[in-house]
Amino acid sequence: MNTTATTSATTTSTREDLAPIVLVHGLWMTPKSWDTWAERFRARGHEVIVPGWPGIDDRTVEDIRSNPAALKGIGLKQIADHYERIIRSLPRTPIIMGHSFGGVITQLLADRGLGVAYVGVEPGQTAGITTLPPSTIWTGTPILSNPFDINGAKPISKQHFHFTFGNDLSRAESDRIWEEQAVNSYNRVFFEGVASTLNEKGGVTHVDYARADRAPLLILTGEIDHVVPPAIGRAIVKKYTKTGSPAIVEYKEFAGRTHRIVSQDGWEEVADYALDWALAHQRVAA
Repeated sequence: MNTTATTSATTTSTREDLAPIVLVHGLWMTPKSWDTWAERFRARGHEVIVPGWPGIDDRTVEDIRSNPAALKGIGLKQIADHYERIIRSLPRTPIIMGHSFGGVITQLLADRGLGVAYVGVEPGQTAGITTLPPSTIWTGTPILSNPFDINGAKPISKQHFHFTFGNDLSRAESDRIWEEQAVNSYNRVFFEGVASTLNEKGGVTHVDYARADRAPLLILTGEIDHVVPPAIGRAIVKKYTKTGSPAIVEYKEFAGRTHRIVSQDGWEEVADYALDWALAHQRVAA
């Protein structure tokens, strides 16, 4: 395994008969956002690999905020290619889980056949899925309102973080989490994601929804998520299933959950559901 490309080492209690797990973080976040799930999965005997997006790698939140230049101009294909290189260096085919835009990347990796099972946790839309609730549009407004900054790396304000991630919290508590976890955006990722919604065949986030040999995919959503409301998750599942493909795609919605579902109080229930589902449905690697 290429340990230099990861941010987290395996524990000595890892069981070799269990599939490793690759966790893909989302926009405005770092691998730190997965600390909860990663430690829980390691306690169950899995090797857990939590790489950062290109430019984030193993840098601290404070370092990224003070010097975000390495995030500028990087797009979704570059990020997906980065994860593919890491995954192909592993000795075993992993379970892949991604949150938010990390869920988009997870679907791109699924289209490349890189996992034994996939979980999109509140995933963004892939190409051709036009469902855009008003709250979703609002989450992207600070970036999309300035097309001249497509290659920029705009920070997320504490106020906007409260709307997108902390809508179940007081402003003070949301601000505390912002201090611990929030980093600048990859503006190009947002622009590419939005442009792809209307360009199913040629969009950067194009996937073959009808692919028959795709390993099982689970889509999870949170009831009160402002960024990826359940309507988007249901639209993603519908897009896959209406093709008639025999590949398994399932959906689960969790009541009272926000876009911070991986660390919000009660996250253990969601993490256990995701892993239990993946283990029950995983394809035996060749």
